[in-house]
Amino acid sequence: MRGVTRLGLTGGMGSGKSTVAGMLAERGAIIIDADAISRQTTAAGGPAIDAIRRAFGPEFITVEGALDRDHMRALVFSDATARQKLEQIVHPLVGLETRRQARAAIEAGHACIVFDIPLLVESAHWRAELDQVLVVDCRPQTQIERVMQRNGLRRHEVESILAQQVSRRRRLQAADLVICNDDLSLPELAGLVGLLASRFGL
Repeated sequence: MRGVTRLGLTGGMGSGKSTVAGMLAERGAIIIDADAISRQTTAAGGPAIDAIRRAFGPEFITVEGALDRDHMRALVFSDATARQKLEQIVHPLVGLETRRQARAAIEAGHACIVFDIPLLVESAHWRAELDQVLVVDCRPQTQIERVMQRNGLRRHEVESILAQQVSRRRRLQAADLVICNDDLSLPELAGLVGLLASRFGL
C-alpha cells in the first residue's frame, strides 16, 4: 500500500501558489490551508478571540466578536512585538487544527496531503513534518504586476508588503521542487502540476 505524501506548498504573494493548490486539489490532493485556518481562529467566536482580547484589549475585537483586522494590521505594521504576540496566540491553534485535518486525511486513505503554508520557510518546525517542499516562484516584477492588478494596490504598497516577506532566495533554498510561474498560460501551468502530481499518486 502506498504511503501518504506530505507536501509543503509555499510561494511569494502573486506567485500563483493558490492556483497551484487548486490544481492539486482537482487531482485529488487534500489541501490544508493554514491561512484559512488562521482566519477561522480569529473569526467571531474563534478560539483565539479571548486570548487576543486579554493581550491587546477589547478595542481589537469587533462588535460581532471577531478580530478587528484593520486595527490589528495598523498595530503590527508599527510594532514588531505586537506581531510576535499575535503569532504566539494564533500559530499554536493553527498547528493543532492543521494536524487534526492531516490525521483525518490519513485515516481516510488519501495519497497526498498538501500543506499550504505561506510562512513555511519562516516556521522552521514545519520542515521536519513534510516529505517535500514545493515552491511556486516568479520574478519580483511579475509578483508586483499581478498583485497591483489583482488587489488594486499601488506599486509602493506592494513593494512594502514584499519587503516584509521572506526573501525569494531563502524560499528557493528551502525547496525540493520549484514551479517557475512567470510566463506560463493556465494550461501550461496545469500541465506542469499534472507531471508533479503523478509523482505523488494523484
